Amino acid sequence: MSRREEKRAEREDRLAEQRSRAALAARRSGEDGDGGDARSGGRSGGRSGANGGTRERPGPHGGAGQAGGDRAGGRDPDGARDTSGRRSARSARGDGAPARPRELYVPPRGWHGAGGGRVGYLDPPTMWRATTVQACGMWPFAAGSGSPMTGVPLGQHLFTGATVCGDPLNWFTRARYISNPSLFMLGMPGLGKSTLVNRMLIGLAATGVVPLVLGDLKPDYADTVRALGGQVISIGRGRGGINVLDPGAMGEAAVRIGGEAGEVLKAETHGRVLNMVAALITIVRGRPMDDHEQSVLSAVLHHLRERTSPGRAPLLPDLLRVLTEGPDRVRAVTLDRGNETRYRDAVDPLHRSLLGILDGPLGDTFTSETSTRIDPNAPAVCIDISGIGEADTQLTAAAMLAAWSDGLGTVAASHALADAGLAPRRWFFTVLDELWRPLRAASGIVDRIDALTRLNRSLGLGDAKITHTLKDAEALGTDADRAKARGFVERAGMVVCAGLPRTEMEELGKVVGLSQREIELVSSWSSPPGWGMTGEHEEPPGRGRFLIKVGGRPGIPIKVAITDAERRLHNTNTRWTTDEEAVEQAAARAARDVARAAGQTGPGGWSA
Repeated sequence: MSRREEKRAEREDRLAEQRSRAALAARRSGEDGDGGDARSGGRSGGRSGANGGTRERPGPHGGAGQAGGDRAGGRDPDGARDTSGRRSARSARGDGAPARPRELYVPPRGWHGAGGGRVGYLDPPTMWRATTVQACGMWPFAAGSGSPMTGVPLGQHLFTGATVCGDPLNWFTRARYISNPSLFMLGMPGLGKSTLVNRMLIGLAATGVVPLVLGDLKPDYADTVRALGGQVISIGRGRGGINVLDPGAMGEAAVRIGGEAGEVLKAETHGRVLNMVAALITIVRGRPMDDHEQSVLSAVLHHLRERTSPGRAPLLPDLLRVLTEGPDRVRAVTLDRGNETRYRDAVDPLHRSLLGILDGPLGDTFTSETSTRIDPNAPAVCIDISGIGEADTQLTAAAMLAAWSDGLGTVAASHALADAGLAPRRWFFTVLDELWRPLRAASGIVDRIDALTRLNRSLGLGDAKITHTLKDAEALGTDADRAKARGFVERAGMVVCAGLPRTEMEELGKVVGLSQREIELVSSWSSPPGWGMTGEHEEPPGRGRFLIKVGGRPGIPIKVAITDAERRLHNTNTRWTTDEEAVEQAAARAARDVARAAGQTGPGGWSA
């Protein structure tokens, strides 16, 4: 019985009582006006009716008196009052059985009023996911979902709860959702951007794809790569360096392949080394190289390659030596015409820039042999540059570019060997995190990044570029650089947004195409927790929430919940952990390292 029915029953009780009083008053009035037997009969009938007894004798008012008595008294023949104002079930049956009390009804949400236990909200029913074969008997209670199910499981749809899967490689190769296997991610700091990419990295590694983290700045991915059995290379002062003139895996593959294909790969190696040295010079100068200087640098590299013995890679000091000597091949591109002064005027600016690399902030990292080469057969690779200080912007940008050049060279070598039938075909997934740092290092550096990443589709390479806002591109020095940086977003197959301010979302909407509802949704994720949150583990409302956009399709809002294993491997706030937590984490890490080194089983056969 609902509250409305209860109120209606109460109204009926009041109306029945009023009718009873009116009938009693009418009966008393009739007794005073009638006489003799009629009055006696009426009185007797009325009294018997009022008392609920049997009628002793008929009279002209007996029936009316009986009915009036039943209405007035509202009692059954045994004198038991019917609280509802109606005849009880026993009175209707006339079987003399005791009256059954009315059952107490409690509303589903509790009674209104103080102490009634009223509940204002009911938990939604649990949602389960199943195939049509499993859920066929549940019709019509089963509902379809439009969430994509191809790729790495990312999380749940924010509104439907359905599982959402996706990554640049699977959406390009299998689902054909995108035409370019690339991802561009934007979002405010601390909302889980690297956590989502870390999940993609783990999922793709399980399918045989090789993750390449080319420049881990925090580090965010080193522990994950170690857990996958991959290779972690440290770069920085006193940690390790990269020889940008080393052809690396591409040079080894060219020798192994041989023939015309090997010569083509050698030419590609030459171009990659030239671009890398030009990038270092651009960082030191703060502006791009002149065209004739690139011609001189190319001639110097050709001369070094021809004069260097096999198995040994030239170094940056060797470039200075060649410029000082001035061989004929180099002098020919300077148009010196036998004039020493013209030659020196042509090569001195390049000479000074190379000296700035060797004797400046980049020298310790790029003047010696490569400390550790990338293993082409490793299941995952991470180049850790977290040892470089935040203030060393030039060294950070140079280390990231050198890592990208070396990593993408390894990718090209792997595909060249596969084309020649000398190695199995492998796919790669690169992570370019904190993209804003190399973009701001020097004018023209965006050209180098564009040259390194534009041809990923033909290289069998998926990539994820991560930054904070589009304003990172607006901070570049020239309009051309800003346009090229915005092109990173325009060419991306997938654009993933974490929490961003409304003005930023409106600017992004001009490039990607966002509805007003999507702009409001993502903008709401950039808000901090409320002032009333006093617990220890409150998170911003937008942490773990992302909007996936593909072309003009409606965005897919998801919620990512990380597992305990991911939480242990990926913690970007390690500097803010308490001493007790740090000790526990160090002990757990040491135990894992010991178990991995031992590779044995403990008592009872359990794995150590």
